[in-house]
Amino acid sequence: MNNTKSTFLIQDLEILSGIKAHTIRIWEKRYNLLQPDRKNRNVRIYDLESLQKLLNISVLNHAGHKISNIAKLSDEEIAKQAKETAQQDISENYLIHEVLMAMFSFDEAAFERIYQSEIKKKGFEELFITVYAPVLCHIGVLWQTDAIKPVHEHFLTNLLHQKITAQTQGLKALKVNTEDYMHVLFLSQGEMHQIGMLFLNYLMRKKGLHTLYLGSNIPLGNLSELKTQFANIVWVNRMVIDKTEQEKEDILIALTSIMEGSKDKCWLIGKHWFDNSNKDLGSRQIEYFENFEIFAKKHDLIKSIV
Repeated sequence: MNNTKSTFLIQDLEILSGIKAHTIRIWEKRYNLLQPDRKNRNVRIYDLESLQKLLNISVLNHAGHKISNIAKLSDEEIAKQAKETAQQDISENYLIHEVLMAMFSFDEAAFERIYQSEIKKKGFEELFITVYAPVLCHIGVLWQTDAIKPVHEHFLTNLLHQKITAQTQGLKALKVNTEDYMHVLFLSQGEMHQIGMLFLNYLMRKKGLHTLYLGSNIPLGNLSELKTQFANIVWVNRMVIDKTEQEKEDILIALTSIMEGSKDKCWLIGKHWFDNSNKDLGSRQIEYFENFEIFAKKHDLIKSIV
C-alpha cells in the first residue's frame, strides 16, 4: 500500500464498512457490485471510489434495503439514496463515513462542508460526541491493520484541533481566585493523542472550571513548577497508549509526591489507568475513571445525547 492510501485490501473495506469480507466477495460474484483490480491473480485491490460505494451500500443495507435492489441502482443513484436515507433516519453512520472519506482523500473542503452544515443542526458538543468521537475510535481500530497511515490521522486531527481551539477561545474567560482549584490537563511522555483532552478542556471551561492545558509529552519533573503558581490543583491525565507497569508506577509515585501535604486532587482517565494493578501505590487523592464518558457524566460535563 502506498503512503497516501488510495488503495485498499478487502480486509480494509471490512474494517471501514462493517461488512464482512466474505459478504463483500459474495456481492461481487452475485451482483457485480464492485470491480477490484487483481494483484498476483488472487489479491483484490480497491480504490477510493470502491470504498465510497461500499460505505453508501452499507448505509442503505443497514436501513433495510435489500442488496438485490441496491444492485440494480447506478453508482450515482446509490450515493443519492444513501444521503437521503441518512437524512431521513437522522443516522450518524453516513456522517461518519463522509468524514472518513474526507480524511482518506485529504479533502479539507469536504470536511468543512460537513462541519458547517452539522454544527448548525447539532451544536459543537453534540457534533463532536456523535460524529467525531466515533471517527477517532474507528481510527484506533484501523491502526490494528494497515488500513490507515499517519498522514491521514494527522490531517484529520489537525483539523479537529483547529475547531476545538476556536470553540474554546470563544468561551468567556474566568477570573481565578486564590482558593479556586486549577485543573491542569496533561499527557505523559510518549502519549501524543491530544484531541480527547482538548475536547475535555473545552467541556470543563464551558462548565465554568478553571483549566490549564499543557498538551502532550509532558515530563513529570516539570509539573512541580505549577505548585509555585496555584495553591490548589486538580491534575488530569488520560492514557490512550498503554505503558509498562513500571512506567505507570513511576507516574503514580511522582504525582503522589507532588500532592503530598496539599489539598490537590488527581483524576486519571482511561482503561489502562482503570485496570492498573498498581492503584494501591497511589495517593487516596487519586481517582480513576474507566473512560471519558464515565468521567464526563460524573462531573456533569456533557448533556445526554439522544
